[in-house]
Amino acid sequence: MSYSRIKSFAKINLALNVIGKNLRLHKIESIVGFVSLHDVILIKEIKSRKHIISFNGKFSKDIQKKNTISKLLEVLEKEKLITGYKFEIKVYKHIPSKSGLGGGSMNAANILKYLIKKKFINPSKVQLSSICKSIGSDVALGLNSTFTILKSNNQIKEFKNCKKFYVLIVKPSFGCSTREIYSGVKKFTKPVFNKPSKKMLSFGNLKKLNNSLEVISLSKFPKLKNIKYFLEKSSNKSFVRMTGSGSAIVAYFESKKLCNDVKKKFSRKYKNCWCKVAKTI
Repeated sequence: MSYSRIKSFAKINLALNVIGKNLRLHKIESIVGFVSLHDVILIKEIKSRKHIISFNGKFSKDIQKKNTISKLLEVLEKEKLITGYKFEIKVYKHIPSKSGLGGGSMNAANILKYLIKKKFINPSKVQLSSICKSIGSDVALGLNSTFTILKSNNQIKEFKNCKKFYVLIVKPSFGCSTREIYSGVKKFTKPVFNKPSKKMLSFGNLKKLNNSLEVISLSKFPKLKNIKYFLEKSSNKSFVRMTGSGSAIVAYFESKKLCNDVKKKFSRKYKNCWCKVAKTI
């Protein structure tokens, strides 16, 4: 049997507000998009007693044996949804880890979506929601790679055929721990995304918003603050924002040329930082 090839796109938080906390997790609302930067997943059914999962590429070395994909398969077996099926899965990592780009969660989401499409599994809506939550809070967002507004009640509203932006994604050599960054949250903001509309996804409106985790990450890591400042000063026709809990910083542009010009400036200044030009999808 030949491999099926899946593209697992990086997730970006164009805006993020922390609005509260329950016993286990912080509650957020967010405007989420996906960009052309992606991992490549090869998957096929095999005759074996165990699943075989491997990671390759520049950003694969720090991935633990217990990861989002192994968790997904464990949950599906526990729920008796893939009884009798075993898979070989090869992941070629192009999305950096601990960056706020959701690489691991999106890997799990896209494999889950593939298994449903190919009729290996047929979960109910309740089961699907439970599976996603058991793996990661943002996995459900990856089931449809499109602009999405996550409301304060955890419901999502998807928008198709939105205006595309060019992005310069920058990540220093270090990553941010999601748990550590969220532990620094001392105050919450009022929900403002509970009446989602396509107008909220305009460049002008997005430019006015923020990521409330950014101030925590930037104070903890002065280099991130310097990177953001440099990107903001490189162009007055863009806006710059950290995605998720970091450490990736994203500059947004309406012009491809301007995006590439800023990338050249950044690469000359910060030779040890990874950076990539991409486009929202």
